[in-house]
Amino acid sequence: MAEGRNNGWQILLDGYPWFRGDGIFPLPAYSEFMPPPRLGRKPLGKVDPLLVSEQDPYGWPISEIEEEYELKPGLEHLASQILSELTLLGRGLQAHLIAGHRSQNLEGNPYWPPELAEHAGRLDHEHYIVLLPLALARTQDDMGRVRWTLFGGSEQGPEQAFWKGFYSAPGQEWAEERSRSFILRLLQKACGVAAEGPADLGSLGFRIAPSDGHPERLLPAWTKPFLLDEHASFEEVRYLLTFQPFANLPASIRQRYLAGKLRLLPFPGSLVFWGMPTYLRLQQELPMASQIPVLRLAARHGGPYGLRVPQSGWLHEPHPRVSPDEVEKCLIRNTYARTHRWSRAHRYEDELALNPRVDKLARVLFGTSLEVLGLYDKPMARNCQIWTRDFHLLLDGPKATQAEIRAAEAAIVEGGLFGYRFHFPAMQVGLHEVYWHRPLVAYASRNGEAEILSDAPLGYLTAYRGNNLNLAQSVELWPRLLQRDLVLSALHGFEYKHDHFQHQTALNILSILHCHAISGGRLQKSLAWHLLRTARERSLEEWFASLPERAYHPADGHRLQQELQSHLDPADEELPEPITFDYTAARSFEAAWWHDIFVLSHGRYVNKDNADCVLDPATQGALAHHQRDLEHLGDYLLTRHRAAIAEAGMEGKAVCGELPFRWQTDFDFAPFDGWRRNQDGSSYERNLLVVIPGRNRKEAVVMADHYDTAYMEDVFETSRGGSGARLAAAGADDNHSATATLLQAAPLFLRLAREGHLERDVWLLHLTGEEFPSDCMGARQFCRSLVEGTLRLRLKNRWLDLSSVRVAGVLVMDMIAHNRDDARDIFQIAPGKSLDSLQIAAQAHLANIMWNFHAPQWNRKPERHSRERGRRSKDGVTIPELALHPQLHGDVRLPDQPHSSLYNTDGQIFSDVGVPVTLIMENYDINRSGYHDTHDTLENLDLDYGSAVAAIAIETIAMIATRSHPRNSMRAASARTGS
Repeated sequence: MAEGRNNGWQILLDGYPWFRGDGIFPLPAYSEFMPPPRLGRKPLGKVDPLLVSEQDPYGWPISEIEEEYELKPGLEHLASQILSELTLLGRGLQAHLIAGHRSQNLEGNPYWPPELAEHAGRLDHEHYIVLLPLALARTQDDMGRVRWTLFGGSEQGPEQAFWKGFYSAPGQEWAEERSRSFILRLLQKACGVAAEGPADLGSLGFRIAPSDGHPERLLPAWTKPFLLDEHASFEEVRYLLTFQPFANLPASIRQRYLAGKLRLLPFPGSLVFWGMPTYLRLQQELPMASQIPVLRLAARHGGPYGLRVPQSGWLHEPHPRVSPDEVEKCLIRNTYARTHRWSRAHRYEDELALNPRVDKLARVLFGTSLEVLGLYDKPMARNCQIWTRDFHLLLDGPKATQAEIRAAEAAIVEGGLFGYRFHFPAMQVGLHEVYWHRPLVAYASRNGEAEILSDAPLGYLTAYRGNNLNLAQSVELWPRLLQRDLVLSALHGFEYKHDHFQHQTALNILSILHCHAISGGRLQKSLAWHLLRTARERSLEEWFASLPERAYHPADGHRLQQELQSHLDPADEELPEPITFDYTAARSFEAAWWHDIFVLSHGRYVNKDNADCVLDPATQGALAHHQRDLEHLGDYLLTRHRAAIAEAGMEGKAVCGELPFRWQTDFDFAPFDGWRRNQDGSSYERNLLVVIPGRNRKEAVVMADHYDTAYMEDVFETSRGGSGARLAAAGADDNHSATATLLQAAPLFLRLAREGHLERDVWLLHLTGEEFPSDCMGARQFCRSLVEGTLRLRLKNRWLDLSSVRVAGVLVMDMIAHNRDDARDIFQIAPGKSLDSLQIAAQAHLANIMWNFHAPQWNRKPERHSRERGRRSKDGVTIPELALHPQLHGDVRLPDQPHSSLYNTDGQIFSDVGVPVTLIMENYDINRSGYHDTHDTLENLDLDYGSAVAAIAIETIAMIATRSHPRNSMRAASARTGS
């Protein structure tokens, strides 16, 4: 463990910006390839202060919620599954998951030689102690959650993680007493040893036998007195800690173990995963193949709690010369339950328990027929690794080319037996892929249940660049389990039976603590209140007061209450004067906004999905006309913006144009005519951009929508009376409510620019392809251009290079006009994962508070003072009558909150690459009538609510764009309502 071999985080963060240049940073659709989460620093983000510390260059913090809600329960569940299979092996029973077909994984395996195998079933002294190093990493799932995931056993072998777990940094060992105490507890718990203290280890007969050729410098200093002298007698050795293959141990050691006179730590059968000739062969072509044997022992697991476990197994496709025998049938997993980010599952539930769509595995991996795709599915081969029956690599999905995917598909279609694992790439820092090698220290108790030693060494992390698994060239870090008292009190101190969703109280507390931690200052009370998911009739003070009575120990709840309140700023700041409300809080704005939605959703623009028109008989027979209308819709938007520029007298200063690109995929989607026309060059996709100049032309604030619409589920789904036709929805709410907002915002920002009020540029961005099957295509292309530094806007007769402009923030709007019937007057403000994103959310929150403060004054004006709450259009066309301005509650929903909808929108893409972003959306109800169906029309819109949300969004951008820096970002004025 030589000091200075690497310097941890500094190496990982060196080299930015590595991603500049055309084609360097592809962003495929998440439905086709789920990418790794980028941690530490995203391509366009800042260094994450909660993960990276200059004071601890070798430390990787593990938060309390990660350990308590994911890692600890996940390890306990894994221990039960792994020990169950190892016990079968030790007892000579059918351990098929370990042995494989016809025991091929154990033939020639030095960890399970015939001498040991012959004694299986007679190892009565064995407690099946495992010191099993697991390969863990955080991955991203299709619900936008970043989860600790089991990849299998450590690719660094069975020993490395255990010994390195006694270090905390290069050259920094645990205290000797701590190390010896752990070994003693292991002997006491697993073997029933009675001893008074760590000094008794030697007299107990404890010894260590390092592996042959293993560098002595790996072993911590405390081990030296216990190292086995091979020339001495083994008679006094009763407990031998060794990771050597059983076949390589001295004969007398093997004999004493088989006779029950000596115990081996760990159980020698627990090491067989690193000696399987089958996977060693595969490892020559797939460097991480040594992870797979341990993964095979664990059942697939999803959901937000416990460890994520991807599915693995054997796939059998019929072949005239290949037939699985009885043993292989036990190993075959031929189906896969699809989940996707449009699932109706809540993010705090296990999606696998909610009857997901189950399909044949081969169809899931490669199927592109319309029957297989449905409305929301894509082939998953890019997130899968596949090998042949004789353990030769067939497909490494995350690194595969299109030709390699097609070759693998052809081989599987031909038939045979294939091994596979779904592989969602591990977390990345810069160019490095990072794994945590954490020893699972467990044993079988007297009643046969798995018991874990929770205070075991935590192992270490390795960061690899590319496929280079050489430890000498990897970067090493060590885990730091955070033990903050307030957080632990939140996680363990409250009764949850009255919570609406699991751990609701804990997540509320953590939201306040998180915002306080990353902002570095006190929070305004109104912002704290809007961070909470709780009954709206409760005030912040009432919620605080409820903590002691809901805590298991009232004194702890009272202490936590006081600590949380100390994080709040008691000052009552004055609200700034509104910039745009004089225009948006008027009937003329409401009428113009409503009219724009009508034109966009009920006019000539019908086929507005990027895949239009789909070429199957059901769709073709149902179409009113057979052309895609996105082109005409885009032309209309450009015409409107150019007219606004001219009317404002800003020609030659403000510009608008298109950001063209092609729809690129790994698979062929020939039935989608929009995709097909991209491939033959007869059409292309495009985002639309309006550039409104501010004083600082090197910085821009973006207001974005998406102007495509989704296919209607009730028309498609036969279970709902549909015909299978893929017809685009009218899209009044999703998302023409946002598009109309951009059309109405343009004259306002052009006026501010003309009058010299804009400190930085304002960009109005119409994104294409948010809906399926294009899957956030426009946002991905736009973000890719930002990351690579290739953003260029095509105007009528020239190109405008925007690559040097920094995007200071993005406000994405998606569905803002439906006031949910069962939870009225709520909308969500959902920031991405960064402090800068939270600052944008705080500005939106401030705009919300400003709206609520002024709404009663506006409602006292003659035209409104006798009016009532808004009602929907009587006929779904006519504008609703003038109504009172509503007071709205903008929930600030952090990315990890289960009710944040950021993941289900373009906003997720911006957040993942590090662009500061906040989503503004209605109080999302995916199950309501009017979402992705024939009722997404004006009949389901609430004019008073939607125009208010639109006004708040416009004011947010105005505040950010007209100030030299987003002031009041974490210090929103105290709430005039609700707290």
